[in-house]
Amino acid sequence: MVNTTFCTSGMVLAKAGDGVNSTLSGGGVLIGSDYAVDVWITEAESLINTRARYNFTDNYSSLNDDVKKILQGVASDLAAINAIAYDMSGYSSRTEAEDKINILRDSALRGLSLLGDKKFQDFINNA
Repeated sequence: MVNTTFCTSGMVLAKAGDGVNSTLSGGGVLIGSDYAVDVWITEAESLINTRARYNFTDNYSSLNDDVKKILQGVASDLAAINAIAYDMSGYSSRTEAEDKINILRDSALRGLSLLGDKKFQDFINNA
């Protein structure tokens, strides 16, 4: 079983919205023996760590709450994109699903940009 650090599957599903496939919320979609949403969260965590060139996962307990909230936001945005893309049939239209993806992508890109900024890294080390 994978361990998620930055966010919960509930945060991801809330961002994906009411149209998200109901089998995802029940944990019915597995990748191997792991829930798909949890796998998507851990993928997002790895992407964040790599983009920032800092292993937030291993150092999570020492981070201040402001940093944790940014990580939570970016990880749940990225994982929610996968949840929506998994099955768009529950949304009122494909356009609605794509709009949600675009909004989440923009939010994730803003957060990733911040996490990769040298001044932010200085803030983390001095917080």
